[in-house]
Amino acid sequence: MSKAEKTKAFIIEKTAPIFNRKGYAGTSINDMTDATGLTKGSIYGNFSNKDEVALAAFDYNLLKVNKIFQDEMSQQNTAKGQLLVFVHVYMNFLSHPFPSGGCPILNTAVEADDTHPELRKKVVSGIVNWKNRIIAVIEKGIEQKEFPSSVDPEQIALTIIATIEGGVMITQATGKLNYLKLIMKSIEKLVNDLSNEN
Repeated sequence: MSKAEKTKAFIIEKTAPIFNRKGYAGTSINDMTDATGLTKGSIYGNFSNKDEVALAAFDYNLLKVNKIFQDEMSQQNTAKGQLLVFVHVYMNFLSHPFPSGGCPILNTAVEADDTHPELRKKVVSGIVNWKNRIIAVIEKGIEQKEFPSSVDPEQIALTIIATIEGGVMITQATGKLNYLKLIMKSIEKLVNDLSNEN
């Protein structure tokens, strides 16, 4: 890795938590210089503008979240076990290295909906990839006779994602962690019912 690549990676690592907590509009150049200890000129010598830093920070935060789930799912031998990873990780999210500020998809989706088309594209891509990953697990479960062939993998995947994101939003708004646990139990029931149908 070249010196320039190392500097870029450093800037992304240090600013990613700020963008995730404060959002694109709320993150100032002063926040970025304070976090990195670099000058404005040094930051913009490595990135053409704030947008470029924000997009890279989103990718960094999403990669962090995806790695948590990939690591946990790789330890499961069944499709049901892999789906329940979402429940167990979110019920115990404090023991996982989530990005500061929580879920980057939720945080960015709310802010970038109408104001930042490039960030919005990243959010959509993150949701679609997440949906496709869950669909693949469900399809594997159907193939292995864990789940009935009558289930609609896309419907289940979207329900799981919407329930998780809604649970995270309600928990962030109220500050009540037990709400997230209660909502995750709904996903647990959905997955258990899915496997019991077979």
